[in-house]
This record gives sequence, structure tokens and C-alpha cells, in this order.
Amino acid sequence: MTETTPDSTLRATAAVFAVALVVHGADHLRRGMDATSQLVNALGTLQLLFALLTVVLVFRGHSAAPRAAVFIGFASAAGFTIVHLLPDWFGPLSDSFINVPPSAGVTGFSWFAALFEIAADLAIAVAGLRVLRSVQVSPA
Repeated sequence: MTETTPDSTLRATAAVFAVALVVHGADHLRRGMDATSQLVNALGTLQLLFALLTVVLVFRGHSAAPRAAVFIGFASAAGFTIVHLLPDWFGPLSDSFINVPPSAGVTGFSWFAALFEIAADLAIAVAGLRVLRSVQVSPA
């Protein structure tokens, strides 16, 4: 029987996180890139690059992987919550799914993709914290 370690949990969570990135990105492509502001597109692209870097770090076993997971996980969860789940209070920083016109292309899949992404963001952040905590309590 295989023992579950914080490192193996981080790898499994990173795989789910990668799938969530693809699903959320697919929804943006389905809706059309013009459905969001240039600012949301730019920030989303930056988030994607950091997220992909984090996944690579995790699977290479790099020592920075847990910290990257914590950073990108919590930052992404906050960002996607602000952009998609809050009302349109933030102007060009909003792609709110609340009270959107039909032309925005928001569907049940959009909601699933955003919520899946946020859950995966939180999961990778917590998995990263678990690895960091295990390193701190392990004998040197």
C-alpha cells in the first residue's frame, strides 16, 4: 500500500489544478476572448503563466514548489472570486457571472469552470502549506 505524503498530495493536487486551468481556459475560449476586458485577459494570462510554472516546479520536485503553490493558489482563488463571483463593482477587472446579459455567453459550464478553478486553487495552496509544515516539523 502506498503511503500518502504531503509531497504526493501536492503532486496529485497539482494535476487536478492543471485540469482546472484547462477547463477554465476552455470556457474563456468558448465565450470568446472579447467577452472579457483587456485587463482581465492580461491578468488571466499572467496567472496562467505562474500557474504552469508552479505545476512544472511541483512535478520536478523543486524546493520552491510548495511556496509557489501557496502563492498562486491563494492569489488565484482571490482573483477569480473577485473577477467572476462578485457583482460588477470593479469595472475592467470584472467578468461577473451575476446578472450578466445573454451576450456574455455565461452558462452553467462557466459557473462550473470558475468554481472548479477556485476549488483547485485553494486545494493546491493548502497542499503547499502541508508540505511546508511537514518540512518545518521534520528532524533536520
